[in-house]
Amino acid sequence: MRHKPFEAIIAEHGSTVWRVCRAVLDPGAAEDAWSETFLAAMRAYPELPPDSNVEAWLVTIAHRKAIDQVRAEARRPVLSDDLPERRSTEGIPGSTDHDLLDAVKALPLKQRQTVAYHYLAGLPYKEVAEIVGGSPEAARRSAADGVTALRKIYQTDSEGERR
Repeated sequence: MRHKPFEAIIAEHGSTVWRVCRAVLDPGAAEDAWSETFLAAMRAYPELPPDSNVEAWLVTIAHRKAIDQVRAEARRPVLSDDLPERRSTEGIPGSTDHDLLDAVKALPLKQRQTVAYHYLAGLPYKEVAEIVGGSPEAARRSAADGVTALRKIYQTDSEGERR
């Protein structure tokens, strides 16, 4: 027994697949799931055994594509007009740390980059080196030199006052 042409499968079972997708999703997402169902089915159709229940097979694919759409929707970010302002709690220059930010900006470019990427962004020296160019050892040295320079610029005395 040979397979029917795939166009005939779509014509015969398209409305059933649509109902399955529409039962789970809103119309826009249901259209996407319907299309994805038939794209996946078209790829797999030549390998489908000739005596298979094509409608049940398509409904299974449609169900999985609809669930994929639901999961994707749950992962999408929720847009908001109001974003909370947060103050720095980890020593990262923020709105109240202008002196430190100015001191970092005063560093030579390589030192500024390596300090920012390693200490502020938390990247390992290997990744910092890939970004700024050079070896991980050079990135480590540049960051250490930058921190040393920052300590000299941004020293505090025993009472916590900046000198």
